[in-house]
Amino acid sequence: MADTIIDLRGICKDYRIGQETLRVLHDVSLSLSAGDYVAVMGHSGSGKSTLLNIMGCLDRVTCGEYRFRGRDISSYSEDELADVRNHQIGFVFQSFNLLPKLTVEANVELPLIYANVPAGERRRRVREILESFGLADRRRHKPNEISGGQKQRVAIARALVKKPSVILADEPTGNLDSQTSEEIMGLFDRLNAEGNTILLITHERDIAAHARQLLRLADGRFVA
Repeated sequence: MADTIIDLRGICKDYRIGQETLRVLHDVSLSLSAGDYVAVMGHSGSGKSTLLNIMGCLDRVTCGEYRFRGRDISSYSEDELADVRNHQIGFVFQSFNLLPKLTVEANVELPLIYANVPAGERRRRVREILESFGLADRRRHKPNEISGGQKQRVAIARALVKKPSVILADEPTGNLDSQTSEEIMGLFDRLNAEGNTILLITHERDIAAHARQLLRLADGRFVA
């Protein structure tokens, strides 16, 4: 039986807006195991980003249960949640979220610094992953000196360099043209074939088609 990493059971999420309560997620259940490649599709406002924030331990559920590797997340302290985010989860965002004043290699190295990885090991890992992603000749460049596709490859390298249990990608091709989007999705396909666990948030059918499982979210609920 595959190693279950994320297990959501009947979760909901409410936000307070003035005197009113808005429920964004309703009774959502989802299990993600090692080696899975899952796409969650939905229109703007369907609850996709809220779901990703909960899975990434950036936000807590209002009701229901979230277990990460078998342990109920509600029992985690803020420091333990930060440890999960720093070591177990790799985030890839539509806007890349690269630091403009740092070089490519410094951006990729950053999560290893936060994780207190020794300097020699950091350099080795960064060098290896930049070579693997075809970015070795761009390592000294700043983000404004490389293309959009290269920026997203840097962002994926940064997510992977800490060897996370799962990669959570939020509209990772949203700022890219169609050809570059296909190149990035080819990279995700390769990473999954190598054993990486990926959950992808998208509103584009052709992007979702790369995953091996497709879930649809509408008005905060999974639908058939």
